[in-house]
Amino acid sequence: MAENKKFGYIRVSSKEQNLDRQLQAMQEYGINERDIFADKKSGKDTDRPQYQALKQVLRSGDVLVIKSIDRLGRNYDDIKNEWNDIVNNIGANLEVIDMPVLNTTNKDMALMGKVVTDVILTLLGYVAEQERTFIKQRQREGIDIAKAQGKFAKANKIQAPENFKELFKKSANGEMTHTQAMKQLNLNKTTYYRIAKELGLSTNKRQVGK
Repeated sequence: MAENKKFGYIRVSSKEQNLDRQLQAMQEYGINERDIFADKKSGKDTDRPQYQALKQVLRSGDVLVIKSIDRLGRNYDDIKNEWNDIVNNIGANLEVIDMPVLNTTNKDMALMGKVVTDVILTLLGYVAEQERTFIKQRQREGIDIAKAQGKFAKANKIQAPENFKELFKKSANGEMTHTQAMKQLNLNKTTYYRIAKELGLSTNKRQVGK
């Protein structure tokens, strides 16, 4: 019979975020780096390459270690479904570093302990989902307030130099090149054409670089 293995799963929501803290926690927990699966992708669903690869190699009796319960997913249903799939369908154990009370490897856990685990898991999933809802609501309210005060649009609009239209029209008429106009206005190419577009000016770029 093959020896049971212990795997780790770590995740951050974007490529810009760092996995080092979770990786260190796994190594301190005794997990070999080759047995740690890592995703840099949102937990909004379970369509994560390394997570799916992990579930393919996870066998009955193995142990999956996660830093916190929300590494399995971001919403209540996904967390519950993934927990059930790993523990009940695959037959593996789960250990949560930040909340050992949820560890299914506790052999002394009686029936009441499993019931308590289910209640805690349900509560944590619900709280995590509600917190994301509140964050989105606060963001939406902030944007609505900014728009009402006229700040949101202004923050995204570039202030055009006073002589922008004059120099742009000269460039369009062939009196100078757009490149020369950019230099006089002290604007880069992207900003130059963005302002022209916002002002409704023709953005024919044929003369750039002439």
